[in-house]
Amino acid sequence: MGMTSESLQNELKTLLGSNNVYFQPPPNLRMHYPCFLVERAGISGFAADNKNYLYTKQYQVTYISNEEDPDMIDTVMNHFQMCSYGKPFVTDNLYHDPFIIYW
Repeated sequence: MGMTSESLQNELKTLLGSNNVYFQPPPNLRMHYPCFLVERAGISGFAADNKNYLYTKQYQVTYISNEEDPDMIDTVMNHFQMCSYGKPFVTDNLYHDPFIIYW
């Protein structure tokens, strides 16, 4: 049995030190910052003989904060064994640090 999105959310809550972790929230939900926004991003897998032998779910996880926080980048990258960092951006005066986490 693979890791669940719920177990990923719990890991992120522990890292953040709060419950501000949102999994595919509806557009009308007011998020509280700092937070993690979690969305499904696909599956990475290996197949042979027309069978899937190994696959891992990918999640787009974005750390969103009112302040730039390079320490959180290090925290996430060091915590998750299978993780990559994307291109950061600022929208509506909020800092966004995107990751792909294989979970």
